[in-house]
Amino acid sequence: MKNKDYEEKSFRPIVGIDLGTTNSAVAYIRSGKPQIIPSPKGEKIIPSVVLIDVVVGKDALDALVAMPNRTIAAIKRKMGSNDPITIAEKELLPHEVSALILKELKNYVDDLYGEGEKEAVITVPAYFTDAQRRATKQAGELAGFVVERIINKPTAAALAYGLDNLKK
Repeated sequence: MKNKDYEEKSFRPIVGIDLGTTNSAVAYIRSGKPQIIPSPKGEKIIPSVVLIDVVVGKDALDALVAMPNRTIAAIKRKMGSNDPITIAEKELLPHEVSALILKELKNYVDDLYGEGEKEAVITVPAYFTDAQRRATKQAGELAGFVVERIINKPTAAALAYGLDNLKK
């Protein structure tokens, strides 16, 4: 028989992340079903937009028109590039901007499970190159995740379909 205290201390949750061009979300499996982890405001997805002074999501999206020189959107399209992006007089690489979005999602996971290491599987488009996949993994690690896998979105869709259609 295993010690329950040991099991609780050694438990490291794993989550699935859709780091999207337009919106992002994080989910986990609960009672055999995937559940999206909402933001503290109850939002199930957040805009993949960053306002420097580090605001992510809806508030950053609202600032996109008013403060375009301090806001970045659609960063995923630049993943894998080493060209710095100047935003609010700061230079950031695309994976560093993506890390800010992922860090926001990690905060939601931390609210659910508490502080500490979390494992993640992050989805990417099937057409992503190795450089883009490495940049995505690096962004996840900068955000504080232990990135277990980077998987194609079509693969994630097939796995999700399989979860709902397993014969019991």
